[in-house]
Amino acid sequence: MISIKGKKILVTGAAGFIGSHLTEMLLDANANVTALARYTSGGKAGWLDHLRPTLRKRLKVVYGDIRDPDVCRMAAGGNNFVFHLAAQIAIPHSYIAPRDFLNVNALGTANMLQAAREAGDTKFLHVSTSEVYGSARYVPIDENHPQVAQSPYSASKIAADKIAQSFYLSFDFPVVTIRPFNCFGPRQSARAVIPTIILQALRSRVIKLGNIDTRRDMNYVADIVRGMVAACFSNRTSGMTLNLATGKDYSIRDMVGVVSDILGKNLTIKTEKRRRRPDKSEVQRLMGDSSLARKTIDYYSITTIRAALRKTIAFYEKHLDLYPREDYQL
Repeated sequence: MISIKGKKILVTGAAGFIGSHLTEMLLDANANVTALARYTSGGKAGWLDHLRPTLRKRLKVVYGDIRDPDVCRMAAGGNNFVFHLAAQIAIPHSYIAPRDFLNVNALGTANMLQAAREAGDTKFLHVSTSEVYGSARYVPIDENHPQVAQSPYSASKIAADKIAQSFYLSFDFPVVTIRPFNCFGPRQSARAVIPTIILQALRSRVIKLGNIDTRRDMNYVADIVRGMVAACFSNRTSGMTLNLATGKDYSIRDMVGVVSDILGKNLTIKTEKRRRRPDKSEVQRLMGDSSLARKTIDYYSITTIRAALRKTIAFYEKHLDLYPREDYQL
């Protein structure tokens, strides 16, 4: 583990799935962490409220929105490292609200980059997504693969990636972009495909899904977070884009089969048209090449798909009450 004790770090999107795991890891390593979480009238901080009390006590939380430049400047001030995870991520919602995705993912990223640059002496890690590649034209997908905006979400993330790149090229600002392939694990939204499968399997034998033949490179959240930390604190990564992937892919049908085997339940899949993406928007296959990350930051995936699913299932079994049926059986 890289020594990050005492380092001053801002995590945007810290209240979410990956952000909360990253924040937890940084606090466990005794970093001084500021979390930027979207303000709500209830004053809740998402998954940060579920951290161990000893960690939560040490965490500074700034409430606001990355669309507000003043909030970004307030959050970035005094920090030497920024992990930028804040984003609109729900692909189906991007068909309904494309401007919102552009405002948050593109303009919000520009706001955060500018705030970090003004703060001075700051390294910036920008979190992208494998969705920017669209359906694989070749596998494994390396960082030079063409980028295809098959959804407004992916278009907004491509824009954010280019803004991050422009700050490095224009201002020599130390930015590294990482592209995680499909990440899953405890705390993920019920509307993501792995939690959807698991939560339905825990309560039923019928699993309602959309396209079950698409293939994804599935990555456990702890591996992805470890890669983020290594990329941010390396002195070799400024200006780079790095894939974080296992180099293996599975169909959604395959994933149901593994969950079925782990639970010891005979699961039946029911496909529903309303759960499918529009035909031209569907990304058929994602399988990543992380050889550049392996060479640069010694990154590799260490958690097997079965071990990752066992840990994830155990979390949802324990916290089933936090996930009402309507969140994943719409």
